[in-house]
Amino acid sequence: MTHPLFVRLATSRAVLRIAPHVLPRCDLFIHRLTRGRLLPSRLVLDTIVLGTTGHRSGNPRATPLATHRAADGTWLVVGSNFGRSHHPAWSINLLHCPHATVTTRGLSWQVTARQLTAHEKEQQRSRILLAIPFYDSYAARAGRDIRVFCLTSITAPPADRPAQA
Repeated sequence: MTHPLFVRLATSRAVLRIAPHVLPRCDLFIHRLTRGRLLPSRLVLDTIVLGTTGHRSGNPRATPLATHRAADGTWLVVGSNFGRSHHPAWSINLLHCPHATVTTRGLSWQVTARQLTAHEKEQQRSRILLAIPFYDSYAARAGRDIRVFCLTSITAPPADRPAQA
């Protein structure tokens, strides 16, 4: 359970102005420095690095995301984009190419992504709130339908070596 003070802080104006620019860069820097074993955001929320293919450039993209992993092994990721009015680039990339990579704790999985319908989002509301406890605040601030994706593993992580991200 996320501490209420963190939830309040994560929805403050100052944090919402700075966090989208600073947090992903810090996460990726530390993640690369530790060869995928450490992700600072994981101290507060369950976090992965999602690897997608840029829909225009075709270049690989890496994005740290809060997530919830279910017992069945699927990950749920929420395109809240810190409550901003536009969809995050990674969600657009997944719509164009649903094949991606999930890296966490030094291991990687190839996954396929499927956007949840409005009905499925209602059914998965408890998981969405586990991934991002401040979802309702972000949804109200964004003023748009927030995309939610279910990521299903299509490969097992390599057992003998950690992932390189």
